[in-house]
Amino acid sequence: MRCLNERIARLANEEDGCTGRFWEGRFKSQALLDEQAVIACLAYVDLNPVRAGIAETPEDSDHTSIQRRIRALQAAAELEAPGAQETLDQQASLQPPELLPFAGGERQDGPTGLPFALPDYLELVSWTGQAVRDDKRGAISQDLPPILERLGIDEQAWLRLATQFESSFSTWVGKTERVHSACRCLGHRRARGISACRLLFPS
Repeated sequence: MRCLNERIARLANEEDGCTGRFWEGRFKSQALLDEQAVIACLAYVDLNPVRAGIAETPEDSDHTSIQRRIRALQAAAELEAPGAQETLDQQASLQPPELLPFAGGERQDGPTGLPFALPDYLELVSWTGQAVRDDKRGAISQDLPPILERLGIDEQAWLRLATQFESSFSTWVGKTERVHSACRCLGHRRARGISACRLLFPS
């Protein structure tokens, strides 16, 4: 990544007539070790424009996967194929082909994709987006979306994940047993960021 960033920075600086690093900070890579980590990272990235104050809602967030998924469902609805009434297999087929689809719960005969239902994820991101906006804090419901209950993540832990994902973890993201397993496989003696994993991802 260092070599790739240097080449990008040199090209961009030449085009813009400036100097300095291309990215604001040093590149950071984090391994997502389980379903909780995957869904937390997805929501964190999809809500970046909302947190930055450049979008009011997830569907208004340009250049995000959630906007593309919502627009695909809206287009299907206009063709009299409402996604909310479809089976999980049909919902997966209504999603943008270039994105890994939400395929519902794990099933042997089910389609390949993220092991969550798309409507559950949309509800979760909408709920979270209301919570991270300063002018909406009083309007958020105290009822957790069902997807959080199934993953065993409480409200406060989830909101920290959705707003501080990058700063909360160093190398690995997931349940403590998954982190320790990754350390053993890679020969690491110390699990960096294990305290955040223990706090935010229940075993």
